[in-house]
Parts: sequence; C-alpha cells; structure tokens
Amino acid sequence: MWGGTDVQKSVRSIQASLDAGVNFIDTAPAYGLGLSEQIVGEAIRGRRDKVILATKCGLVWHTAKGTFFVDQNGTRIHRYLGAESIRYEVEHSLRRLETDYIDLYQTHWQDPTTPIEETMGTLLDLKKQGKIRAIGVSNCTVGQVRRYRAVGPVDAAQEQYNLLHRDLEREYLPYCALNHMAVLAYSPLANGLLTGEVGPERVFPEGDLRRNNPLFSRESRIHVREIFDGVQPVARKYSFTNGQLAIAWTLAQPGVTHALVGARDARQAEENAWAGSVLLAAADAMRVTEAAQAGALVEA
Repeated sequence: MWGGTDVQKSVRSIQASLDAGVNFIDTAPAYGLGLSEQIVGEAIRGRRDKVILATKCGLVWHTAKGTFFVDQNGTRIHRYLGAESIRYEVEHSLRRLETDYIDLYQTHWQDPTTPIEETMGTLLDLKKQGKIRAIGVSNCTVGQVRRYRAVGPVDAAQEQYNLLHRDLEREYLPYCALNHMAVLAYSPLANGLLTGEVGPERVFPEGDLRRNNPLFSRESRIHVREIFDGVQPVARKYSFTNGQLAIAWTLAQPGVTHALVGARDARQAEENAWAGSVLLAAADAMRVTEAAQAGALVEA
C-alpha cells in the first residue's frame, strides 16, 4: 500500500536502525497480512534481548466478526477485539516474530462491537501469562482510554501526530502526561510528505495510498516546501535534513515520548536514528511550530 515491499532491504533497514542505536520496533499483523511481523522476526533474530518489541491486535482477516475496515488486495479486514480473537492473534504474532513474549501489545483500531472491558480483561490475562509485558491502545479517544484504564493500567497510546496533524495537543497529550502514559507518535513524517523530498510534480502509482490523499495534493506539497524554506536556519543549525527536523520537532513536543518512523533502506534508517539522538532547543522547536501554523493545512 506504500509503494511495494523489498523484504531483504526491509530487514537491512531494521538492522541498520538497531546498529544506529534505535531499540524500539513497532509493527502489526495487518501490515502485509503478517509479512511485516515476519520481516521484524527475521531482522531481530539473535538480537531479541536488544529490542523493545511492539505489535498490535484488532485488525483481523481470520474472521468476519466485528466491523469491516478495509479490503487489502482482495482480503477483507475487520476491526474485532473479542477475547477469543485476541488470544488467536497473539499466538500467531509470537510465531511470526520468533519470540515468546511481546513487550508492548496494542489494540490497533477500536471495535465498537466488543465491550472495552472484555478486551482489556483479555489483555490483562495475557499479561499475567507473561505473553505480553505492557498494554497499549491506538487510534483511540480519551473517553475510550478512560474505559480501558477503569479496568487496568494502560502503558502507552499510539496516535498520529506531526507538524500537520496536531489535534492531540488539545486534550490527548495532557491526559497521557497526567496519567504517566507513553505517547507513540506515528506518521511523524506524514507518510513521507515531511521529508521535503516529495515534490509538487511527483506522481503516485495506482495502489499507493497517497495517490488520492488530499494531504498529498499539489497545493499541499507546495505548502510543505514553503514551511521548510522558512526554517532552513534551524535545519542548518543542527545539520538536519528536513525529515530529521520534523522528527526532532515531534520528539520535542510536551507529552510525546516516542516517534515511530518508517525507513525503506539503511540510509533512511540511519538518518532517522540521528534525528532521534539530538535534542531540539525549545526556541527552535517553537520557530518550526510557528512556520507550520502559518498555513491552513495544520489541524491544531
């Protein structure tokens, strides 16, 4: 869905990340219908003790229970978080990842057909069994997080957050900080848009999710270029590429504890890792924020 997969290049990119100091890997069964977990399992073989491993449950294709979510190349995926399904999923994830425990297990998308209390009870049971060590949620509202936390501790929340998508700042980030929850920001590069390398003239092929995404309209890409043109002094100060600046800005925001960044090859992996190792000064982070707020594309 993101322009194809080269398995061995993906394995090498993960290994390059680990070599560069990254120790947190996030994946999910729904990414490639199990392929992503298999790739991660191969990449961390012999290095499992060096990795904090996160995966998810709740997007399924072994059952039609729950609610339809998306058709992935002819395979219908449903949102479902019933107890028996979670138990089924965790066993398959453990096998694909070549491990006997998962550090962080997250509900991928929320299922309106299953009570949160049932879902959370199952996750707590898996934690007691030692199959998972921490519990997280993703694509969740603050109200839903409260319901999870009424049953047991929630350790992390994974949500979309970047320079162009900042609605978490209103309530979500303060709530998580108050309740000592990690916040894993996914898509800090807005599916590659914030690398600054997706120019106005680029054409996306059929099947690429960005092809019909308004965020990747020509107007949007021009706007992003203007944002980065305005903050080049900050980028130069840290010897950052545009993408590295976007990652560092994400990590500098109050309440954000992790940035989940994808990489297609070892070069990108190393570039991402360097961005995560540099602390952006508050004044420089604010300068980037102000440049982003100057455009109408920002959601906050």
